[in-house]
Amino acid sequence: MRKLFFVLSLLFLFQSATAATLAEYSFQDPQQSEDFRDIIEEMRCLVCQNESLAGSNAELAVDLRNEIYDMMKAGQGKDQIIDFMVARYGDFVLYSPPVKPSTYPLWFGPVLFFVIGAVVLLSILRKKNRSREAELSAEEQQRLDNILKQSTDSRNADQ
Repeated sequence: MRKLFFVLSLLFLFQSATAATLAEYSFQDPQQSEDFRDIIEEMRCLVCQNESLAGSNAELAVDLRNEIYDMMKAGQGKDQIIDFMVARYGDFVLYSPPVKPSTYPLWFGPVLFFVIGAVVLLSILRKKNRSREAELSAEEQQRLDNILKQSTDSRNADQ
């Protein structure tokens, strides 16, 4: 019960922080307000790293929100603002960086590791299976035949 209360409290605090963040900024156009909210939720706080600009209270996050607000008030569009931020801080500022050569390891690295792991696992399993299927030497085959013959003779004698 305490854990549930704790999780609900965190969710409430996060929602409150986001709502308070948006309340500080007013726009005459509802579309600008929606674009502002989208931008600050898409951008990563460079200090907190696992929080968006909307959820972070770090000084840098506040400065970036203010800068985005000023740019929107100056008439710049969502794409222009995102391009400016990426040019200034790099793709790291975006939660979903674009697919391009510099971000290929980020996008395709997990798939590559999975494929390499699958190949290694399959080769180990095949090698293990081959070692089990190895043919018996003539001496081992003779010994096996003798054991099987003794087993069959003892069964026949019991019946």
